[in-house]
Amino acid sequence: MTFYPVTAFLLFPLMIVMVLLGRYSRGKHTDVAISAPTEGAVFALFGLLLAFTFSGAISRFDDHRKLIVEEANDISTAYLRLDLLPAAAQPELRQDFREYAAIREHRFDEVPESPQSIDAAEKSERLQRQIWSRSLAAGTSPGANPDANKLLLPALNAMIDITATRRNAFNMHPPAIIFLLLYVFSAACAYMAGYSMEIGKQHWMYTLSLALTVTLTVYATLEVEYPRRGLIRLTTQNEVFPELIDSMK
Repeated sequence: MTFYPVTAFLLFPLMIVMVLLGRYSRGKHTDVAISAPTEGAVFALFGLLLAFTFSGAISRFDDHRKLIVEEANDISTAYLRLDLLPAAAQPELRQDFREYAAIREHRFDEVPESPQSIDAAEKSERLQRQIWSRSLAAGTSPGANPDANKLLLPALNAMIDITATRRNAFNMHPPAIIFLLLYVFSAACAYMAGYSMEIGKQHWMYTLSLALTVTLTVYATLEVEYPRRGLIRLTTQNEVFPELIDSMK
């Protein structure tokens, strides 16, 4: 189950309603004492859940950025080893590499089911097969370095393998129940906050502050957790691929 970052903004009206509902319930049960330990335990658990979810999202986001650098390095290594091939075979392969790097730069900008993402995936696989077959043929042709295939093919293999690693990394998320708990705990904490407010006084500043703070934190968590479904795009976070493409010109 995928959570779009924009869904976090549903929390804002939900929490305000839950605060008001809590205040209404408190007005109906003025003789019932507020359990401070219970309230503190719920808020503490919510804080821990939010903190660990955000921390995990940041960690996975950093892993994505590291994989971008790793893939760019793999492509660069394979590109440099084209020098081992006969001069006549290099121009076509270098052009293939330039096209491949341009596609890989924005390969994960869009959601997986989008036409752009599907088209980029198909082009990536086609160019991988084309680069592999041309390199294999050129490595055994006259004029190639004796160690061409020994050095180039492992580099190409690493360049291709990293694509599956990056693709799988985008599918690694906490179980959906974790994010559902975030929403449930947000509503529960809003209700308890409203229930504990003093009767007869307006607390709009505190109500809005609570709802806005939680909403923005959950939104930021989902943005980082799902960098293809919100405003964040990984390729805007570094200049590795643009530098790689420039070096191929």
